[in-house]
Amino acid sequence: MSLRDLLVALFILGSLPICFRRPFVGLLLFSVLAYMRLQDLTWGFAREQRWSLLVATVMVGGWFAAREKYPPVLSLRTGLLAFLVVWIGLGHFFAHGDAPIEWVGYIEYAKIVFIAIFTTALVRTREQLRIVLWVIAMSFAFYGVKDGVQGVLRGGALYIIRGPGGMIEDNNDFALVMAMTVPMVLHLALSERNPTLRRGLKIMAPLSAFTVILTRSRGGFLSLGVAMSVLVWRSRNRLMGILFGILASGAILAASPDEFWERIRTISTYQQDGSAMGRIRAWQVALRMIEEEPLTGMGLRRFQSNYVEFEPNPTEEQLNGEGTLVAHNSYLQLAAECGLPALLAYLALFGASFIDILRIRKEAARRYFASWMLSYCTLFEAALLAFMVGSFFLNLAHFDLGYHLHALVLVFGRVARQEMKDEVRYPVRSRGERGPLVARRAHGFASPGSRQRGFRKTALAGEA
Repeated sequence: MSLRDLLVALFILGSLPICFRRPFVGLLLFSVLAYMRLQDLTWGFAREQRWSLLVATVMVGGWFAAREKYPPVLSLRTGLLAFLVVWIGLGHFFAHGDAPIEWVGYIEYAKIVFIAIFTTALVRTREQLRIVLWVIAMSFAFYGVKDGVQGVLRGGALYIIRGPGGMIEDNNDFALVMAMTVPMVLHLALSERNPTLRRGLKIMAPLSAFTVILTRSRGGFLSLGVAMSVLVWRSRNRLMGILFGILASGAILAASPDEFWERIRTISTYQQDGSAMGRIRAWQVALRMIEEEPLTGMGLRRFQSNYVEFEPNPTEEQLNGEGTLVAHNSYLQLAAECGLPALLAYLALFGASFIDILRIRKEAARRYFASWMLSYCTLFEAALLAFMVGSFFLNLAHFDLGYHLHALVLVFGRVARQEMKDEVRYPVRSRGERGPLVARRAHGFASPGSRQRGFRKTALAGEA
């Protein structure tokens, strides 16, 4: 037993009473365990414990025991999330093949969706939303800064072949998360008034972007490009945003190792790349599975067990039950394993979230020139689009961050609309009116009369 194991165990166990009394704190601790993978920084007994399940149990118990509590938000998105759990569960009874049913995987998926829905019950204010986003962003930025600094010190010679663990253990999954981290930390910086926090967050963005390069992941590189494009397009001064984006991208790419460029060049010659052709074969197998079972699919996590049946030219290794491929595409993975209704519900989640973000942006733009709401709109847009692009090459249909972001967008929409109902504080811009209705200094998370600059006592934006 190492000292690090003991410290992590004491920290988690010591936090449980607080998690029971304040379930919101439990959600924050759960997010740290899920995204930062604090337990994976140890080497002994603490690494093997199911801390997330323990924290979730205490958190939910505290919510039920609380005298004052709010129910989860009932909306189209929470309905779609519940539908996915029910539909995928029913799919077990129509599973294809003789492989055992993946009840453990299904329970894990149900837990992911439950936490997403439960988040809408715990996060009720803009300050709580801000703290949750900070915890998630810092959990990922921890690795972005750590690996990015190591890469800079080694002159780009660092090759990240695996992530911290859990659902981001694969280097491609890790690269996608780092690409999503860039808009998160950047727009958290733009919505902060504390100059120290702003500078720190802005430093994290290029280091996280450089970490994507260090993974040599082609899908991560494409996701990063999408995220950067959204950031540039949504910048207040688009011309300056384009120039800054070109300079920042040039600086990051100039420091990139030669191996990265060799990897990227294979995109144009994918016919000669075994990895790319393997993905294409897996996609073709997935399409055959969808054609065979379009309604219920093969069953959750049964893609590989049915792979040989739908592969016209399986290798001898695959015939012996080894070397089968995964779908390498979240959308085909979901449709092949769980049916087209599950895929449609999954895509509807993204559609509903993007529509909600666009509506909030349009309404907020009528009220002020710069606001935390506009920054958060760009944050969610860039993160979700990066995730959608990266998911086209990865098996992330059951990735917890994707579902959690939909829940946070739902919470964001509710909080933003409540704030904008105050017509005195947030007047509506009349048609044709130009100029800011809220001063630039009200952009960040600080009230005009407050002199506090620390994170704990900083109020939110929009107090103009």
